[in-house]
Amino acid sequence: MTAAIYRTSIRHVRRDPLKNAFTYRSYSWYVDLDELPELPWWLRPLAGFHAKDHLGDPAASIRANVDRFLAVHGEEHDGGTVTMLASARVLGHVFNPISIFWCHGSGGSLRAVIAEVHNTYGERHCYLLHPDGAGGARADKEFFVSPFNGVDGSYRMSLPEPADKLAIAVVLERAGRKPFTATMTGDRRPATPRSILAAAAAVPLAPFRVVLQIRWQGIKLWARGLPVTRRPDHRAQEAVS
Repeated sequence: MTAAIYRTSIRHVRRDPLKNAFTYRSYSWYVDLDELPELPWWLRPLAGFHAKDHLGDPAASIRANVDRFLAVHGEEHDGGTVTMLASARVLGHVFNPISIFWCHGSGGSLRAVIAEVHNTYGERHCYLLHPDGAGGARADKEFFVSPFNGVDGSYRMSLPEPADKLAIAVVLERAGRKPFTATMTGDRRPATPRSILAAAAAVPLAPFRVVLQIRWQGIKLWARGLPVTRRPDHRAQEAVS
């Protein structure tokens, strides 16, 4: 597989108890963890892939940490391909609201998906999923993401492995309601020097901008009177050695 870049449109829709919606542009990388891009020195500040930015032991590789996470949770991996959709580190900054790992068996079939969610408090949580043939999966909400949403409810996710198009959706459900939806869509481009520079120029300092946009939306919700929920303690569950 050749590394690719998806120029993305990310939309958040809140329906309850206040209505709020916003959309922002960004871009994500889609890579094979066994063939991470080796960029020329002059492009490396625009795209870094580091184990410390994802699950597991920062001294190991991302691939080794994914394999260990699967094994600890009863999913012995057999060496098949693992692909990742994530933001890269740009000029020292990185923030991934969600990173997705598609874990395949040696025969090529999809065995499991890991959805790794980060919050702006420096915490992360990994959901081990077994999607259906269309990429659909469900999981109980176990991680505090927003100060305006507790840790109750469940997620309905659509996580098909991307091809020419990217279409990811996460819907929070509570007692028949759907108070929050996030979607990420985009078009695939090969990760050439030209496309890397074009993405970085279109959305400068993309990871830093994402954090600012999320915080700005939080300030506006707080100013509208949306109550803040206390953040519970989060116990790491990602097999750090």
